[in-house]
Amino acid sequence: MSNYVIITDSAADLDQAMVDELEIRVVPLSLTLGGSTYRDYPDRRELDPKEFYARLRAGEVGTTSAVNLADAKEYIEPVFQAGQDVLFLAFSSGLSSSCQAVRLAAQELEDAYPERKCYVVDTLCASLGEGLLVYLTAKRRQAGASLEEARDYAEENKLHLCHWFTVDDLQFLKRGGRISATTAMLGTMLSIKPVLHVDDEGHLISMSKARGRQASIKALVDKAAELAIQPEGQTMFICQGDCMEDAEYLANLARERLGVKTIHIGYTGPVIAAHSGPGTLALFFLGTHR
Repeated sequence: MSNYVIITDSAADLDQAMVDELEIRVVPLSLTLGGSTYRDYPDRRELDPKEFYARLRAGEVGTTSAVNLADAKEYIEPVFQAGQDVLFLAFSSGLSSSCQAVRLAAQELEDAYPERKCYVVDTLCASLGEGLLVYLTAKRRQAGASLEEARDYAEENKLHLCHWFTVDDLQFLKRGGRISATTAMLGTMLSIKPVLHVDDEGHLISMSKARGRQASIKALVDKAAELAIQPEGQTMFICQGDCMEDAEYLANLARERLGVKTIHIGYTGPVIAAHSGPGTLALFFLGTHR
């Protein structure tokens, strides 16, 4: 048995099968929708993705809550009590206060359990970008990497974790202040789709525009062709906001153009999709830089 446990949060959008495969633990973030609050567990026990996206399309507005001090302690302390250490890979501090809460919890618990360690990595990643960094780090743990080796791997590679994505409904970016009302209106009229990424500070940045959905999807593969390190040998992740057909199209393009053999497709979870909307589509991979 390893002497440490990897914990992440549900902003990583890893499903239960992947969580089980990686032997990790996940702190659920919260979503409030239609007056009810749901915890975003990897097994989707409180809110089915299809239902969630149907409600977004029907006009319901979701708000999200970060991991708080109590949440973090609830997941870290039992590991300490079992005599193990923790590596916590946290949602980007550029998008959420979750990482700060985890760091405060880790400090308090290390004071209470001086023989134990909890390293917190601010991944500066989101959605399955965070999930891919967790995946790669957890695979190293399973291969025998020590706590410090796994931490160092995550720190050294997080700014090589490329996030490139597009959205289908500009109104969600407008609501979150990412684009202006005028840009959203004109973009919708002209079928202009933004191409965005997450930068080195972990912030969401609009990088370019494409005319039409297919062009925006091809733009994601263009970025991977430009940046990816030995793409044919990588595992790449795709997240999709209830648009599986588009996700399969993106995966096939990546296979054809880049020679990628292993691609995992998962849902864009409610914590991210509440702000990006149905039709969000993203490609995540290791690159020379973000």
